[in-house]
Amino acid sequence: MPTALSTSVLNTKLFAEAFGASLPLPATLDPHFEEALRHVLDHPGSQVRSRMVFQMAVAYGLDAAHAKDLAIALEYFHTASLLFDDLPCMDNASERRGVPCAHLAFGEAGAILAALALINRAYALSWRAASGSAQDLQAQALGYIERCLGVDGVLNGQSLDLHYATLPHDRKTTESIAQGKTVSLIRLPLVLPAMLGGASAREIQLLEWIAMYWGLSYQIVDDLKDVLLSEVEAGKTVAHDVLLDRPNLASAIGVPGAIARLTRLLHLGDRTLDRLLASRPTLEFLGKLRSDLQAELVRVTHNATEMTMGVRP
Repeated sequence: MPTALSTSVLNTKLFAEAFGASLPLPATLDPHFEEALRHVLDHPGSQVRSRMVFQMAVAYGLDAAHAKDLAIALEYFHTASLLFDDLPCMDNASERRGVPCAHLAFGEAGAILAALALINRAYALSWRAASGSAQDLQAQALGYIERCLGVDGVLNGQSLDLHYATLPHDRKTTESIAQGKTVSLIRLPLVLPAMLGGASAREIQLLEWIAMYWGLSYQIVDDLKDVLLSEVEAGKTVAHDVLLDRPNLASAIGVPGAIARLTRLLHLGDRTLDRLLASRPTLEFLGKLRSDLQAELVRVTHNATEMTMGVRP
């Protein structure tokens, strides 16, 4: 990893390169498997998550090497979840990150094996990242990964998502599913680096709240994309939620209601972030992520409604 990473944490290209290089592909690899993996590794996405993890980890005292390992590990976990999410037995998507989904290019088996390879490597990188922290913090952090990704986190959220047709189509149910499926994957980049850095219980609590507010916000923006954007604009398959009867807050309570809910969540997140920054000013970069979230909201909804939303300075 170039040493420039430690001083240029917002350089997307460096993280994209690390995403592609952090899963070694041996010469003995089956060519079909290798093609599927390269298809995934060559399309790293925006790397917003990995950059956030790196900055969080450095802010809490992890060295650059451990911060980088953790950043790529959590990006791999996230990408694996997308590979599973896109499968015909899940969301049956056709496009992801502007290219055909892996299961269309390499078959369902190829996509599943690629996802498992990412998860396996992500755990190895997580353990390596945790090795730089005290043993009690290692145990706490690795247990947190299990909670977020396990049966009470992402897996349960995905199962509820698949059986949404049998559940009430209201805000409470829809957000409950998002808590497991989406918020869990926002908790990891915000809370895990702080945990490994020995953050106080109060800071962990504030980060948990921010993860909840922002995770639900990201899900609402994604729901609005599914309703309002074309596949070219969204860079992925859209209009699937209604077709498959999957949770979508914009469909459940309407676009204006979803935007109002998002506005409220952002406000709550702002108040919580202000409290966190009062004790940990080195996390002020999180304000940029908040602004980026609102900019994405405006992009998604610019043809749908007139909005007046206050932007944080």
